[in-house]
Parts: sequence; C-alpha cells; structure tokens
Amino acid sequence: MAAKLGATGRRLELGLRLRSIRESIIVNGRPMTRTMAAQGTKVSEAALQRIETGAINFRNAGDLRRLLAKYGVDDEEVIESLVELNRDATNQDWVTRYRGNLLPAMKGFVGIEAEAQEIRIYQPAVVHGLLQTEAYAQAIFDLERPVEETTSEFIANNVALRMERKERVIARRPEPVRLWVILAESALRYVVGCPATMRSQYEEITRLSKLDHVTIQVLPMHSRGYRSRSDLVVIELHGGLPPMVQVDNAWGGVSTSDKPKEVARFNRKFNQMISSALPSEETPDFMQRLAREV
Repeated sequence: MAAKLGATGRRLELGLRLRSIRESIIVNGRPMTRTMAAQGTKVSEAALQRIETGAINFRNAGDLRRLLAKYGVDDEEVIESLVELNRDATNQDWVTRYRGNLLPAMKGFVGIEAEAQEIRIYQPAVVHGLLQTEAYAQAIFDLERPVEETTSEFIANNVALRMERKERVIARRPEPVRLWVILAESALRYVVGCPATMRSQYEEITRLSKLDHVTIQVLPMHSRGYRSRSDLVVIELHGGLPPMVQVDNAWGGVSTSDKPKEVARFNRKFNQMISSALPSEETPDFMQRLAREV
C-alpha cells in the first residue's frame, strides 16, 4: 500500500492542479502566464510560482477562492476539494521543527524524499546525505562552517534533520522508499573528519547496500564511461504526482523541476552511469578496501 501523502505531498498536488488549470486557459493563442494570473489578485507572481511548485500554500483560503474565480472555476466540488487540499497542506509535519534553520530554497524540498516511491541519486563530491552517518554529517558541516558562517545551533539542527531524513526514507514502514545511489570514487576517497569517521562511513554504506530496497554502486575513477559533471536526483512520487528532478545550486539550495523533458534527460544520465559503475554486488568489497587504505 502506498504511503499516505504528507503536507509536502499535498502542497505538490495543490500546485500541480492549479498549474494545470491555469495552463488550460488560452489567452491570445497561448496558455495563461503566471503574470496574467496574478494581475488583480492578492497573490504575487513570485508567490504563485512557489505555490505551483509546491514550496508553499495559500495562507488565506479566500485568496485561493478568488484565484479560482479568475480562472473561471465554478464547480463547487472542485473548489472545495482544492480548499481542503490547501488546508491539509497547512498542517504541521515532521519538517516543521527544523524550518527555522533551513535555507529558504530547501524549505519546499526537504520533505519530498519521504513522499517518494523511488529515488535515484548520483553524487560526485561527497557521500550523499541519505547514506551519511551522524559523525560524517557533523564533520561535513564543521568543514563548511568558516565559509557558510553557520552557528552551532544551525549545525546541530541540520545534522538531526539529515538523520531523520535518512530514517524516514530508508526505514519507512510499511513500504520503504526504493533507493538507488551511484557514488563517484572521488566522493568516497575525500576524507571528511578523522580516519575513524571514514571507516564508520564505509561500514554504513556496506550495511545499507545489503538492504533489499537499496542499491549502491561505485563509479570508479578509471571508468571511461559517461559521468555527469554535477550531482542529480530523480524522485518518483506516489499519489499520481509527476516525477521530479533535483540538483544542488551554487547558493546552497536546490533547484527542482517536473518538466517531462528534464526528467527524461536526468534518467538518461543516470542510466548511462549505471553501465559505467561497478556492479552493486562489488560495493561491500570496495568499501573494505577503502577502509584499509584510509
């Protein structure tokens, strides 16, 4: 049985339905733009963009009703279903207690992983957050502290968040998220913290790789096959929501898209790297070798 949509999933569904309605309205031969939609309402174009991408929902149901009226929606069942969806999206979820220490660009994304059926990840720089141990995560944030000028409170909250994200994805019940991760060898050889931290991290990757719903491959440095120059994530959602892709950006946030063309392109990238990477059965031995060398 598919997991029930949480507040993040409901925001995504609300945004998808509103965008679909807007784009079905043809103005001068083209779908209505957000600029046109926002004119004469209390919702700014920027806010509408964030609503349609699932980052936020309407604070005031009246604003939603007025937008629907502008769209020409007069079916009461449709209106009430969207108002109810907006109300459910307002409910607090597990992410709420961490929001004060999140970058704005992360606030709309951080709960999406736990809504997924399957997540495919490529990480060329460091061990991905969903595989990290607490000590490794702490060491990463400590390394970044002088650059990002973060506080001890910020680091503590984000380490705790990372561990909870990992738990909610990998140990979700009754149906865990299917996770497929490709790690560049360079990411695994990048020493974070002390040797003991790295050995513990290698052990954790070995443990996770043996779970039935987790596949971990290593993309070796000597491989001549295709490799993406940047990280990528493809998230297959449940509840009829479209798949999404995500990449980190230079400002410490994330960029997401559900455009079919982008999803297809990211899937092609990932599938090419599956062929370039070592078989997942070799991951435990590779981790043991790294642990001896660190």
